[in-house]
Amino acid sequence: MGLVNKEKKVVSAVVYVRNHEKYISEFIEGIAAVLSENFEKYEIIAVNDFSTDRSVEMLKKSASKLEAISFTIINLSFYHGTEAAITAGVDISIGDFVFEFDSPIADYDFKEIINVYKHSQEGFDIVSAAPDVKERWDSRAFYSLFKRYSQNRLRLWTERFRVLSRRAVNRINNSYTSIQYRKAVYYNIGLKTYIHKYKPNKNIDHERKLDTRLRLSQALNYLMIFTDIVPKISIFMAIMMLLFSICVFCYTVFVYIAYDRVVEGWTTIMLFLSVCFTGFFSLFAIVIKFVSLILKLQNSKYTYTFESVEKVK
Repeated sequence: MGLVNKEKKVVSAVVYVRNHEKYISEFIEGIAAVLSENFEKYEIIAVNDFSTDRSVEMLKKSASKLEAISFTIINLSFYHGTEAAITAGVDISIGDFVFEFDSPIADYDFKEIINVYKHSQEGFDIVSAAPDVKERWDSRAFYSLFKRYSQNRLRLWTERFRVLSRRAVNRINNSYTSIQYRKAVYYNIGLKTYIHKYKPNKNIDHERKLDTRLRLSQALNYLMIFTDIVPKISIFMAIMMLLFSICVFCYTVFVYIAYDRVVEGWTTIMLFLSVCFTGFFSLFAIVIKFVSLILKLQNSKYTYTFESVEKVK
């Protein structure tokens, strides 16, 4: 069900495109039909992430049929990935609300776009659409680790698209130097968020599946940037080695005292190595913690976050 009257607010739709020639025309025309039916003014921004097929050609054909106030194609000079590409589109958007579509391969009815927008009118600055299905095992494992070790115990989902208010866009730009993982960033800026669940109308997992190496690389990067799991593992290993070095030191002293016949030079060498490795692993643990703090400081610009400000008098 659409809106009763057309909204006067300007909305922007940012669509990620990467070798999607089979899907892009139907997708663009589908979202354009819904937006034109419910909004007086809207724009579509397609971000071409260095496609090697006919995606751009299909985009231009679709654009010629639309009544959007603006249709823009951003052609990236080399492959950037979804995060950077979507950010490029959002940066040039002018809408009061910005829709982000991670892929033109859809498993939802386009009317869900309006359902998500309606939630944004209820006071939520960020509303995401996620299929109401069981997560893949690897996604569940990743999200479980992320929730356990993230600072705010974030519960993430596999999302298809989302809508952001202009306030959310401005807050993100003012809070982060770069956006490596949008979902984590959006839930960390302190604004109200909502997950809209829908029943998918088809299975698209095999069509949206990323290369295993790429998925693993992205997962490791996100865990390193937004959670404490890597520093904790590194510090744990450093402490274990530190304790082992102390044990070797104690054993060396015990052998020196308890036994009369010890190979000449063995005690001195073991004591020297034990002291050196004890100092090394102590310093290593400190360096790991220091580097993790630098990483967080470089990634974010804010010193505090707030959900709202109420002036009562």
